[in-house]
Amino acid sequence: MLAADEAGPLRHRHGSPCAQLVGVRYLDADGELVSVGVPGTVQFGQAAPSARRGGGPAAGPGGGAAPGGAAPGGASAVLGGAEVPGLDVARLLCGSQGGLGVLVSATMRVQAVPAGRVWVSRPVWTPLEVHDLVRAVLAARLDPAAIELDLPVPVPLPRRRIPPSHPSVAGRPDHPAVTGRPARPAAAGNLVVLLEGGPADVAERADHLAALLGPEAVVNHVAPEWWGRYPFAPGDTALRIEVPINDLHAAVYALRDAAGTPVPVRGSAGIGAVHAALPGSLPPERVASILAAVRGVLLARQGRCVVVSAPPPVRRAVDLWGELPILPRLRNAKAHLDPHHRLAPGRLPGGL
Repeated sequence: MLAADEAGPLRHRHGSPCAQLVGVRYLDADGELVSVGVPGTVQFGQAAPSARRGGGPAAGPGGGAAPGGAAPGGASAVLGGAEVPGLDVARLLCGSQGGLGVLVSATMRVQAVPAGRVWVSRPVWTPLEVHDLVRAVLAARLDPAAIELDLPVPVPLPRRRIPPSHPSVAGRPDHPAVTGRPARPAAAGNLVVLLEGGPADVAERADHLAALLGPEAVVNHVAPEWWGRYPFAPGDTALRIEVPINDLHAAVYALRDAAGTPVPVRGSAGIGAVHAALPGSLPPERVASILAAVRGVLLARQGRCVVVSAPPPVRRAVDLWGELPILPRLRNAKAHLDPHHRLAPGRLPGGL
């Protein structure tokens, strides 16, 4: 999970797994086992090599083995930041997919399991409706632990339907003639907010949230079945979209428009990070055109769209990463930590 930089619903409150790191052990490009941080502490210290079987190179200030002829300064010099060099190296390894070092173990901060947890859900029909609801939830300051969205592809109705006026339908308790409310189409998805804390406090906040979301809100003590799961299946082209939350609806509309049909979307609407699925049967050139259109919309909104997985023909034909402003810094990191390109060559953006 750290190497892929993936996170679940609780990222809304706790941040990414990388933010919870206390220490890591990894193999550098020379095959040496390097330790960063001290297990049990709350902050990284200077990186130090662990016991070696041979007399390998000494660890540089950044935590990895300093390549021959490299100037001192370690990863902090590469990234231009930090006074905690071990933390720099750990952040480089998060999401590097083994291209900068091979993670062996990690020590993480943990939190106590909350005594009370409830999931407040509400059906949603459009990305714009999701946008308005998320803004309302965040403005209410109810301290949500997660705000998750599930927008599956609506199942088409059969061609031959029983008319709403038919006696077998009109007598149903949910019929508009009985409820007094106008009929609405079948919900295309759900917005679910997780609240955590003490039981009494959670119950009070859940009542406020249910009132905010309206009469269709439902309070549950178990998570929905799709919670924490990806919307794609093996063989699909899986996308990860990250964009400021105020522009998430624009990104989803852009994806729908480019694909010419609704696309399943699921993820953390409260932080603007979602996954989407394109059918694996789409030709590579069609996927490439969809990516170009979506990335064009995201570029002006400081967002990005990355291909997480795809069938081999698609992977060979499309740009998996899109435009990355940090690519020059990533090149510097690769040159510093893996100058001979021994670790997963070509796996990182730009063919690194």
